[in-house]
Amino acid sequence: MLSNKPHVGHKVAGCWIVLSLFHINFSAGSSGKGSQSQDDMHVIHNNQLDLREIVFVLQSQSNSYHERQAERRRADLLKQAHGLTEKPPVVLLLHSLSDNEGDWSILPLLPYLSYSFGKNSSWIVFLEEETNVRMSKLVQVLAKFDKNKEWFLGKPLHDEESTIIHHYAFAENPSVFKYPDFSAAWALSIPLVVRLANKVRDEPLKSDFTIDLKHEVALYIWDNGNGPHLTAVPELCTEPDGSPQSLSHCATSLSEPPLCGEPVNKEDIFVAVKTCRKFHSERVPVIKKTWEKDALFLEYYSDHADPTIPTIDIGVPNTERGHCGKTFAILQRFLNSSVPKTKWLIVVDDDTLISIPRLQILLSCYNPSEPVCLGERYGYGLSQGGYSYITGGGGMVFSREAVVRLLDSGCKCYSNDAPDDMVLGMCLNALGLPVTHSPLFHQARPEDYAKDFLAHQVPISFHKHWNIDPVAVFNKWLRDDSAAKASDGLDKSAKTEL
Repeated sequence: MLSNKPHVGHKVAGCWIVLSLFHINFSAGSSGKGSQSQDDMHVIHNNQLDLREIVFVLQSQSNSYHERQAERRRADLLKQAHGLTEKPPVVLLLHSLSDNEGDWSILPLLPYLSYSFGKNSSWIVFLEEETNVRMSKLVQVLAKFDKNKEWFLGKPLHDEESTIIHHYAFAENPSVFKYPDFSAAWALSIPLVVRLANKVRDEPLKSDFTIDLKHEVALYIWDNGNGPHLTAVPELCTEPDGSPQSLSHCATSLSEPPLCGEPVNKEDIFVAVKTCRKFHSERVPVIKKTWEKDALFLEYYSDHADPTIPTIDIGVPNTERGHCGKTFAILQRFLNSSVPKTKWLIVVDDDTLISIPRLQILLSCYNPSEPVCLGERYGYGLSQGGYSYITGGGGMVFSREAVVRLLDSGCKCYSNDAPDDMVLGMCLNALGLPVTHSPLFHQARPEDYAKDFLAHQVPISFHKHWNIDPVAVFNKWLRDDSAAKASDGLDKSAKTEL
């Protein structure tokens, strides 16, 4: 149970500002014609909103690259605010608020936000590192809404079909439920934050797993129809920053961060593929037809040595689930003289589809001398002191330093069929090493994600062959060759997605 004064010892990487009586006069009438129907929005034509009534929360991460990105975003927000008012708003970096691992899942953070800002603020606006904000436009947009009511604002996403990552929610009509695209920014009014904070304090969060945070936050707020649904705000956009559409009407857009440098050399990446005898003829050929040629150092680890592939018998019997024993044997092999000494290790399943060239670009942003653990982040028991982990299907990336620290710690499997990704997450949490999330890795198939969510990505991986042609999926989503779309997209990925 959370206390009534959560996170009292926070180390806030934002600006703590004493609110003054100085106001900027942003009224809803100043923004031109309304963009919402009367059913969706109460337009308050004389509503004034002080910029300092907005608290910005950057959904930042504990990694040196991401910390730099978040600081740049924070500096931009404060620079814009300085041009509008004498005193800037509060800008918080989520990763620095406390030592609570669950903060990134937002819901455990709500009591702190309510306690700290519930009396003097009107809005909490959440941003990702790449979310560019036009401050004056955003204030105009928020001024259209009655800040004394409960509002959940964002750019809506929806599922075309029921999907495993959302536990097949709304199976009869998946498109009926809307959830926010975090990249466009999303906002909660303070009355809603206060009510949700009380609920989080009084009622333990029901779900043990955090899989797709944006969907799960929306479900919690909606509360089976007892809470507000997501209100679509067209000015919250994922258009590229500087594009005609973003300049014409958007309050948010996707920025182009600086290139991190030259792509990591193939010689610096070792790829470990987990497989087993029964999939040698079914899944391995897909890898050979698609992405194997892009990996300089790659080995297939199995329960049976097959020289025609070839596979290596790693000495661990195959298990129907978990594969912890196999994964830890791979980690140990990575550090001995049996394989080339590389800076990076990526562990994938035999039904993972991945773009090695795009991974090379992404890894150029990270320092291999740091303990980097990168992929699609899930969480377990985050509201009760749980841990984060990299879900295995989309690919788990480790710097050599991370592998050294994991194995030196004595971390090991409690059984060969324990879930390897979760065991690794527990070990990383015990060591105080961060799990770094990239939305470019995907645990599921393309059709399991909202179209608009994938539309502004250049993805790195997908997972599973269920009811798809995996070669066709790879060619559509992950292949980089002479096709103009692929070459253009790869250039853009380094700027807009990393």
